Amino acid sequence: MAKVTPLNLRKARVRKALAERLNGRPRLSVHRSSKNIYAQVIDDAKGVTVAFASTMEKDFKAGKKTGADKAAAEAIGKLVAERAIKAGIKDVVFDRGGYIYHGRIKALADAARSGGLNF
Repeated sequence: MAKVTPLNLRKARVRKALAERLNGRPRLSVHRSSKNIYAQVIDDAKGVTVAFASTMEKDFKAGKKTGADKAAAEAIGKLVAERAIKAGIKDVVFDRGGYIYHGRIKALADAARSGGLNF
């Protein structure tokens, strides 16, 4: 059983609200740590990850200094949008995962929107 922390409670509350609004759309799930940011498009109906991007990838690490700033989040947002569209996904639901919609999370979401994803 997972430890009950404020983050886990917020995450569960956000996921419950998203489950009501999915309507067959995949979700764009975001996770951030102090050094990196990760995004994946998950099709919950099939239980598979359709597209994934993170600051841990070799291609990303070669060109950037850090994965812990807004510029990195924007790059990951554009990259995950590009990969999702390539996989045939255009409409998603944004899962901020209990994080406040601010800073890196907002930068990633805005970049994904400008990359062509609708949410």
